[in-house]
Amino acid sequence: MKAFFQDKFEYNHSCNQRLVEVLNCNAFLYKEKIKILASHTLNAHHIWNHRIMGVSPTLSVWEELEIDKINDIDLENFEQSIQIINLEQWDENMFYTNSSGQAFTNTVADILFHIVNHSTYHRGQLVTLLKNEGILPLVTDYIFYKR
Repeated sequence: MKAFFQDKFEYNHSCNQRLVEVLNCNAFLYKEKIKILASHTLNAHHIWNHRIMGVSPTLSVWEELEIDKINDIDLENFEQSIQIINLEQWDENMFYTNSSGQAFTNTVADILFHIVNHSTYHRGQLVTLLKNEGILPLVTDYIFYKR
């Protein structure tokens, strides 16, 4: 399972880095929905990592990040996720409260899978928004990454 998650987080990070590059090259588009979704995607990853690590996050779920911060936050998220993966505590139950204060329990494996899935979902939305602005769509399908 370790190799599985390492691969998925490397894929996630690679796609995020390509998206960050497009955003930096088109910084005039980093506003409104694009800024909100890009920020939310990175913030959520940050929050989930911190829940697993048992420490308070420093970002909030809908906090809007400045464009000059997104690369560093993505790199930090990736490095923290790899540290978590290396602990190999897949079946450990994590007790946490969501941003609305509701209590939940999930395994570390479920949360790790959710992080990648959540990021993929919002990257698809971001690619669509950028395409609507005339930007050539990024191909972020996993199978293309593996080729």
